[in-house]
Amino acid sequence: QVQLVESGGGLVQAGGSLRVSCAVSGHAFSFYVMGWFRQAPGKEREFVAAIRWIGDNTYYADSVKGRFTISRDNSKNTVYLQMNNLKAEDTAVYYCAASSGGLQYNPRNIASWGQGTLVTVSS
Repeated sequence: QVQLVESGGGLVQAGGSLRVSCAVSGHAFSFYVMGWFRQAPGKEREFVAAIRWIGDNTYYADSVKGRFTISRDNSKNTVYLQMNNLKAEDTAVYYCAASSGGLQYNPRNIASWGQGTLVTVSS
């Protein structure tokens, strides 16, 4: 089991930038694939980005490709999501996720979640 704690959400104007962080702890978390999902009001939770603790592979939803960057700091056991050129439609609660079953795009297949951090983009 892993524990995930997000931080860094807030209010930003359209076109601005924000970085959210996810501190990870627990058993054998280095074997997990880490991801970010988001859930906007009235919508289903959706995949945003993912990264492994080893290697350089990253994965993005088409809607954020070129604007968002997922990264990790292995020394701090932390995963980041840098969000640039934010749009009003990026407004959502952003959740950190850990998958022991490989890369997962479907949130129903994720067992470990953080508490979420709200990102609000004003237009």
